[in-house]
Amino acid sequence: MQTTNDTSSPQQSLTVRQFVYAWLFDPNNPNNFQKKFDHYIFVLIVLNALSLLAEQIPVVHDPYAWLFTAFEQFSLAAFTIEYVLRFYVAPEDPDFAKARSSRFAFVRSPYALIDLAAILPFYLSMFSLIAIDLRMLRALRLLRLAKLFRMVIPAMKEFREMNQGRTFRQQVYALLHPTETSGRLQEMLDSFVVWWVFISVCAVVLESVESIHYVLNVHFIVLDAVAVFIFSMEYIFRLYSCVENPEFAKGLGRYRYAKTPIVMIDFLAIVPFFLESMLHQLFDLRFLRIFRLMRLLKLTRYTTSTGTLLKALKREWPVIAASTFIMLLLVVLTASLGYLFEHDAQPDKFENIPQSIYWAVVTLASVGYGDISPVTPVGRLMTIIMALVGIGIFAVPAAVLSTAFNDQLHKDREVMHNELMAHLKDGELSEEEHQHILKAAAELHISAEEVEILIERAKLESEQAMKGQLPMAAIAERPEVAFEQFRTMVGNMRQIMSAGDTASMHQLFETPGRATEDEKAVWRQLYRS
Repeated sequence: MQTTNDTSSPQQSLTVRQFVYAWLFDPNNPNNFQKKFDHYIFVLIVLNALSLLAEQIPVVHDPYAWLFTAFEQFSLAAFTIEYVLRFYVAPEDPDFAKARSSRFAFVRSPYALIDLAAILPFYLSMFSLIAIDLRMLRALRLLRLAKLFRMVIPAMKEFREMNQGRTFRQQVYALLHPTETSGRLQEMLDSFVVWWVFISVCAVVLESVESIHYVLNVHFIVLDAVAVFIFSMEYIFRLYSCVENPEFAKGLGRYRYAKTPIVMIDFLAIVPFFLESMLHQLFDLRFLRIFRLMRLLKLTRYTTSTGTLLKALKREWPVIAASTFIMLLLVVLTASLGYLFEHDAQPDKFENIPQSIYWAVVTLASVGYGDISPVTPVGRLMTIIMALVGIGIFAVPAAVLSTAFNDQLHKDREVMHNELMAHLKDGELSEEEHQHILKAAAELHISAEEVEILIERAKLESEQAMKGQLPMAAIAERPEVAFEQFRTMVGNMRQIMSAGDTASMHQLFETPGRATEDEKAVWRQLYRS
């Protein structure tokens, strides 16, 4: 089918092989799917390792044997497709393009040999070409872990090149914190720690199942020891390199850094293991094992939404504290009235006010488990009233926090927009600045399409600002740009209202002759919200 458009893009002139390489495997193309493709392969490799471990647990494997088989077949197909595609595009890969036979050079490469060893025995055994024990066949799946070197080794080379001439401590800091010289290796290390958090927490949960713990007792001990070693090394290296941060460079920087909440969480994630190991002869500290679940809190370091939520919580804390106080007041009052009216009728359930607090919380939260319920007419009437009141009272903190979170996210996006405008002062956006904006946008969960719209809008604003006129014609041509411009204007108006004297501004707007009816309508709407 031919196109009627005479203008062909560079992508349209590519051959199928070139297109596949550029679309999936070219690391120098920032707009392709190479990073996503590597990420999916990484996740599949890790899931294969976890699946191999789960197969050793009969209570987990036997009821879902068909699911494990289907997952193995899917993984085998996915890795086979990856190998075939890499073999097909080998002539386009710079690592093999100069060889006399690029595909033969690819087949001989260490990565390709690992990929082939991870899938070939399964096909050979499928067609009865080789006789191999089933357990050995399953163990060969561990070779798929070696496929991770395809992503790790290039990242390590990139990291070494970016950190030439820097001290060991500076390199450690760049490896543990996102900096200009961190590169992909820092992202991989973050992913590695996150996966180990999930694995260790899952192990703690499964360890409580007696049938699973009986079979994998030694595995759980080894896994916990490995997890503690990883988290301990991370904690030590973070303390060692924190002085590279100007905030902790002077004085007792490491001590101040160790007192920060996120580092305290890192410490609490490992201390139960050492306390139990050193003091088990003196005290029974097995109860400390449950505190290993605090490792989940380590994920707050790797989720930017948590930081946004904490900012919103800190900003709206007075309102949330007031609503929490009202809730506590209602709980105590409801519990006291419940005890007063129901104690004589149900002395076993409303024995005292502390016991009635449980019923009050369940009633105000509109959960109503039914294990404790009033039987007197006055008590039932009070329950109806308190349940209706609780719907509104318990919804206030959630509504306040949700609104504050949205406002904080909008402010963070405005900060990113201001950074973008600062980068465009010279009229151009360099590749480094573009990557910085993309990274900031990813932290704010802004899609690549939205980023391009923001960049285009910022360029228009920058060009028109230098000309001294508003880009009305350019805005009118693009509805999405007009939409973003309107959001920016509303955000600026909200900032002015939050910083200024809104009561005096409202009085000025209501003064006859000072503003048009349209301006008054917009102001009144913002003032009410």
